[in-house]
Amino acid sequence: MLGAWLLLWGGLALGCRGETAFLQRADDSAGRCTYSFTVASPVEAACPDASGVPEMRAELAALAARLSRLESRERGAGGSGPRGGEAGAARLEAAYSELLRAKSRLEEDKGRLEREKEELGRRLESSTQEITRLRATRCPPGGEGPGRDALRAPGKASRWDPQPLAYQELQSERTEVPASQLLEETTLGRPGSKDSGCGELVWVGEPLVFGRAESIAGKYGVWMKDPEPVPPFTRETTWRVDAVGTEVRQLFQYEAAEQLAQGYPTKVHVLPRPLESTGAVIYRGGLFFQPRRSRAVARYDLRGEAVTAEREIPGAGYHGQYPYSWGGYTDIDLAVDETGLWVIYSTEKARGAIVLSKLDPETLEIRRTWETNIRKRGVANSFVICGTLYTVSSYSAPNATINFAYDTATGTSRALSIPFENRFRYLSMVDYNPAERQLFAWDSFNMVTYPIRLSRL
Repeated sequence: MLGAWLLLWGGLALGCRGETAFLQRADDSAGRCTYSFTVASPVEAACPDASGVPEMRAELAALAARLSRLESRERGAGGSGPRGGEAGAARLEAAYSELLRAKSRLEEDKGRLEREKEELGRRLESSTQEITRLRATRCPPGGEGPGRDALRAPGKASRWDPQPLAYQELQSERTEVPASQLLEETTLGRPGSKDSGCGELVWVGEPLVFGRAESIAGKYGVWMKDPEPVPPFTRETTWRVDAVGTEVRQLFQYEAAEQLAQGYPTKVHVLPRPLESTGAVIYRGGLFFQPRRSRAVARYDLRGEAVTAEREIPGAGYHGQYPYSWGGYTDIDLAVDETGLWVIYSTEKARGAIVLSKLDPETLEIRRTWETNIRKRGVANSFVICGTLYTVSSYSAPNATINFAYDTATGTSRALSIPFENRFRYLSMVDYNPAERQLFAWDSFNMVTYPIRLSRL
């Protein structure tokens, strides 16, 4: 570009040398061919005074410097020439396209959240209407008005019957029905109270701490008392297993719960086989547990200090196939109630739903099995009282609930909402002791009990 300007100015200067136009070709000092075109000025008779040439040269030098600055600025903005400009424009276009895509994704997320909000609003409205209906039809304290059976029309399925329910995670509408309004209450949760027989669970009290594990092996575990002990053991003899580790074999024996609180065991039993997780129970002089990495249940005799029975649970998941929601390889969980020994598990056939079987405590033979519609991974733990299975909603929420019950006498399940406190936010074991009529639990290093209240129909 600079050369073209020089050539133009040179041609204008040469045009002042003659009266007529002519073209001249010659080699310059660098050996390049130069064409000169000369034409007479139509308004000037002669060339300007030579004194004007320096000004022209100065103006030419200023133009050349300005052009140099413009070329440098163009190179700094995105490369030399048109290619640099094209590259910058391409980058801007790509950035703009990415912004448009991000905007589209945000609009999609906004629409999805609005749809979820509308769905939750509809469910809340439906739940509110159901609560209003139940409050209008429940039994009044005076005993007049429609009774509990009036909630269910003859020949018509109840809203809480298991037939229309799928698995537990699909049962999003739950209603708290005051059991004290429907049942005649009998307090059975206090040790030493008069036994009035079995009933339904209607209340769980605040946890009472009996002891605390000091090592990391006691993050979760199991502690127990035998509701039907055999000599030399008593109902006060307390047992404990710290369940963290791959080779859990130690069973700690304490003369009483007070000794447990002090942390000094009377004896340490070393099991011939390691056990799995926190599903063990003590019953009629034996420790019933799941041997590690097996679908079997074994009985360890506490007096003879040997395994006296072992039997596989057909099809039972194990080692992480169907645990409770907190994990911990809790696939097989044993329980004891007023009627005997139970095992809680799931199978591939049951598709993850809780299966409940009654066991013979001597041979471990399965006497009868019930398949529930409560998904095992959807609950934190479970226990059995008077032949009814109860589940805990969460292992970490401080204000959890007893959320489902399955009655083996009728083969039906129902939703519940009985408050249950997770004081230390990591519930790994819950068992019912029918002799003391309270719950034993292990909550993040802490061994606790819960008083309960049962009511008869």
